Amino acid sequence: MDIRHVIEQEIPYDRFLGLLVEEIRPGYARLRLPYRPEFIGDPRRPALHGGLISMLVDTCGGSAVWAACSVRDRVATIDMRVDYLRPADPADLIAIGEVKLLGNRVGNATVQIFSANNPDVVIAEGRAVYNIRKAGAKTPDNMCIPISNP
Repeated sequence: MDIRHVIEQEIPYDRFLGLLVEEIRPGYARLRLPYRPEFIGDPRRPALHGGLISMLVDTCGGSAVWAACSVRDRVATIDMRVDYLRPADPADLIAIGEVKLLGNRVGNATVQIFSANNPDVVIAEGRAVYNIRKAGAKTPDNMCIPISNP
């Protein structure tokens, strides 16, 4: 199974949104979110909902980190920041994610979001940190500390 297939077909949320992988290679991901009228967050402008943009930052950055690992590994978001630079017009969105640092258990990625209608203008930028859990890795018994209620 390849990462493109997993992102486009196996992850229910990505499939529901119609997310497409345009390019993916170790440490790099380029995703496209095809426009749908339901994605409008502010009909007065109109502008796409900011939640779509943050989803793209998270998914694209995680995909870039995941592509540098094995498809059997798990990648989960630890922290994320999104800077919304301008409203997103009603059009397909393009996300480009690149790994900036990759360790055995943590990866950092940056992402830029563009409108397919205006690829020279950045709509948003994001940075995220991801936990990498290698396939077959055992979870130590002491990962979680029990909480006692007084």
